[in-house]
Amino acid sequence: MKKPGLKAALVALKIAVSAALLAVLFSRADTSSMLEQFRQMNLAWTAAALAIYGAMLIVSAWRWRLLLRIQEVSVGFGRLTQSFLVATFFNNFLPSNIGGDVVRVADTASYARSKTLATTVVLLDRVLGLVALLAVAAAASALAFYAGVHLRGMQYVWGALTAIVIGLVFVLRHPARIGRATGRFAAGRAAGVHRRFQSLLDAMARFGGQPRRLWSAFVGAIAVQLLLVLFYICAAHSLAVPLPLLAASVIVPVSLAVQMVPVSINGFGVREAVFAFFFASLGLDVSSALTLSLGSAALIMLFSLSGGVVFLLRARGLLPVAEAA
Repeated sequence: MKKPGLKAALVALKIAVSAALLAVLFSRADTSSMLEQFRQMNLAWTAAALAIYGAMLIVSAWRWRLLLRIQEVSVGFGRLTQSFLVATFFNNFLPSNIGGDVVRVADTASYARSKTLATTVVLLDRVLGLVALLAVAAAASALAFYAGVHLRGMQYVWGALTAIVIGLVFVLRHPARIGRATGRFAAGRAAGVHRRFQSLLDAMARFGGQPRRLWSAFVGAIAVQLLLVLFYICAAHSLAVPLPLLAASVIVPVSLAVQMVPVSINGFGVREAVFAFFFASLGLDVSSALTLSLGSAALIMLFSLSGGVVFLLRARGLLPVAEAA
């Protein structure tokens, strides 16, 4: 099968997965009550949710800038904020989870003078975000347990968090050892691949050499996850869905982590299934899970349209691009 055909088949498979999951969930939901909740959305809470989402993107851009500075790459904060807005637009309107990352790499590769270095920074940014969301979910699940709220499946969150942290720490502490081990296989065509991989390891060594700044970036990642939880709390208030803070601190990060698995179109269906799974533990019905999940997704897509505007303005040369700073 040719590559275009393979890509089309994968997209079709993702659409099928999303459609099947949503069909099952909607068959168990009360759509009339869902429509009523959407009609009665509280605009003040909706505005608060959108404002918090904007704040989350600003903190994300700051964290990205900090990681770039560890690599001695200077990019203006305005440039990075623009890039994050455009990336958010592509993440929400392309059938892929990595479209936004491609934008971010393209926007910073010239500053870094290396596409590999720009990719490494975005990759570590992603990994720190994943560790942060799992850490928030794990901590919240522990607090919820002691508060008498028992959420199913949390052992998998703790297991994933432990495995990723161990792997990340090993890479940051022993990049030279990894380079020597993989260098044994760097012959022929693999030599070029290994050179790029070695550049990645060199960047990881620089990250490992500045633990304080790396910890600051991780604190920024935690802040991003907490802001996302607050976004969903505001959206829940807007839609009159009774979502406790501790439960939201578990459900939101886990749903975001599951969405990273490329088996659906932009997480649709998978995200709603995660919400329904955890809502059952709280005694809430599928209708509430669908209302909050789809309503929040709609708000995020609405906000991300601003990234589409930025993209068009940049393409037409109507938006000045910040220089290195």
